[in-house]
Amino acid sequence: MNGYSNCSANHTKIWSHYLVLALGIPQLTINIASVIFNCTVIFTRMATKDLHKPISILFCNLAFSDLFTSFSGFWISMLFITNPDVTIFGSKDMLAPYAFYTTSILSTIYNLVSIGIERYLAVAESMRTRFRVTRSHSIAAVLINWVLAFFLGCLPLMGWNCLHMEKNLSVLYSPFCVNYLIFIAIPNVVLAFIIPLFTYLRIIIILRKRKLRMKACGQATGTYKSAEIQVARTSIFIWLLALISYAPFFAGVIFDATNYQCHIDLYPGVYIFRNCTAMLITINCLGNPIIYTLKVKTLGAKLKALKCLSANRIRACTIENV
Repeated sequence: MNGYSNCSANHTKIWSHYLVLALGIPQLTINIASVIFNCTVIFTRMATKDLHKPISILFCNLAFSDLFTSFSGFWISMLFITNPDVTIFGSKDMLAPYAFYTTSILSTIYNLVSIGIERYLAVAESMRTRFRVTRSHSIAAVLINWVLAFFLGCLPLMGWNCLHMEKNLSVLYSPFCVNYLIFIAIPNVVLAFIIPLFTYLRIIIILRKRKLRMKACGQATGTYKSAEIQVARTSIFIWLLALISYAPFFAGVIFDATNYQCHIDLYPGVYIFRNCTAMLITINCLGNPIIYTLKVKTLGAKLKALKCLSANRIRACTIENV
């Protein structure tokens, strides 16, 4: 109801009981599955005592963020099933769940960006650059990510909400304000796309340059080619998952900002779309453990091999050229 003041405040029940179940039960199921997946990742990391590695700290923290997202999504799903109309017209009961949900999503985005940067620095370090990512760097990144996510996500709880103001009220995420959604969504969705794109492209470029250099020296390039292919595949998976998960939500925020129709006029299509975007975000929480604990783990093993072989190969190449 952005800038549209002629909407009726009659909060009658408009949701169909069957439609609520059709949307609510899959949301609950996906959230429960995400909790199981991410708990498995956390317990596995702790059981293997792998947290001394910088990347393992970021992986474990990503699982915590996704777990937080799943719990918040489960909370919202339960409110939707028990009182679906409150998710349309908004109330104080929705403020805390939405705030925690926003916090968890922001934390996930910042963790994904941190992992991309760490992978880039790990590759650069394996190619004999000076900077090396340490455990303390990862811990500092985790703390900064959570502080920033909690600060931005909890702004509605601090007063930036439209509980008592209809002029700027979001029709999709009441009682959030439209200007708050724009402030949160645009920069962070751009961040989720641009930074991983840059870091993984840089990794591919570094590996390709190293492969060409070793090929010119007559050295084997199979390890570099394998790592390059692995990075390319992983980056494609990351991009597709981010696109599927966050692009619909971003489109919903843009629609919310430009909409001048009342809540009742948007039912049911727009609200079905809104619930589907929530399921897609939770699917992202399901995909992260698969991508970042399996595919990136394989990539990490390849980069470790590159680190061990790089110095010897460069030295051999230098001797041959003298």
